Amino acid sequence: IIIMYLAHLNGYQSSIMAPTEILAKQHFESFVELLEPLGIKVGLLIGSTSKKAKRDILDNLEMGSIDILIGTHALIEENVVFKKLGVNVIDEQHRFGVVQRNMLQNKNKDAATLVMSATPIPRSLSLVLYADLDVSIIKSMPKGRKPIKTIAINENMLEKSLAFIKKELAEGRQAYVICSLIEENQDYENLQAVEKVYEELSQYFCDFNLGLLHGKMKAEEKNQVMNDFAENKINLLVSTTVVEVGVNVPNASVIMIYNAERFGLSTLHQLRGRVGRGDQQSYCILYNLSKSEISWERMKIMTDSNDGFYIANKDLELRGFGDILGTRQSGMPNLRLADPFRDETILKYAAEDVKKILGEDPNLEGEKYSYLNKEITEFYSDLN
Repeated sequence: IIIMYLAHLNGYQSSIMAPTEILAKQHFESFVELLEPLGIKVGLLIGSTSKKAKRDILDNLEMGSIDILIGTHALIEENVVFKKLGVNVIDEQHRFGVVQRNMLQNKNKDAATLVMSATPIPRSLSLVLYADLDVSIIKSMPKGRKPIKTIAINENMLEKSLAFIKKELAEGRQAYVICSLIEENQDYENLQAVEKVYEELSQYFCDFNLGLLHGKMKAEEKNQVMNDFAENKINLLVSTTVVEVGVNVPNASVIMIYNAERFGLSTLHQLRGRVGRGDQQSYCILYNLSKSEISWERMKIMTDSNDGFYIANKDLELRGFGDILGTRQSGMPNLRLADPFRDETILKYAAEDVKKILGEDPNLEGEKYSYLNKEITEFYSDLN
């Protein structure tokens, strides 16, 4: 908000792109409350924006009478034209593809871009390594919040864990149960579907109000369920990962994730972040139905740390970080000698050398760097 206010004082517009309508609306409400008293016009552009409202927003944006535009993927459509764009912010950047992020940045290639995430995707970590991104890390928690206690369980601890959730609900707290599937699928016999789990838990938690949330529901239904949960009309929300980002319910103190072995580390960390948003102690229960050693090693990473960067680095080790010049966001890169984990310090020094060389000869046209020009041309010839 401060960066965007500074851009406004210098005559520039700003944008912020969020992956869900819920999160975009939350940002919009916060920005309006803080900035409209200062005379700054804030717009909201999302998929459910009416045609007339959208036309008005696009006209005002191009004329320059909207200072800050907040939205979802709707921001990257071709007809979204800024008069003088100075700052882009991509929130929860791990939820967007490389091409989508570039489409927003291409609205004005000279605009400053800030990408934010509690768990950067492997490719973004690698860009930091290659000195293509400057990085700022916030390690302190908001005032009054306590670290979330995380435990990994198997089926032997399920009954005890559900009893613990019931105890939290009885004390006035709320809870989430997350599943990876919407409905049962014979191809995935070992996976717990959200609809089946909802039916089972409705019987176990018969004294409480349960809600069901998944991606196949209509937007109005989803919004109604989320509003009811936010107002504590729903005590236990059984959901898929649609609640991964943009859901802020400070009274929720427990999240239980079924088939935790099916989720990436970054997704598990994001889901865990749905609790611990108030001043009470909060808990994350990872229900791992796999017997594999690797799956339990992944659970240990989660139980050992609440640090998103540590978890993202572990994710990077497990998944690889994909292409630097392409769009692949995972998989190992085509480095001939370097190991990005072992040689992190060397690569940082190499990045400094690159800056120095490009400062002297940006196009490597002189005799001094002709050998570099030749090697680079040959190495990346397949990209042309």
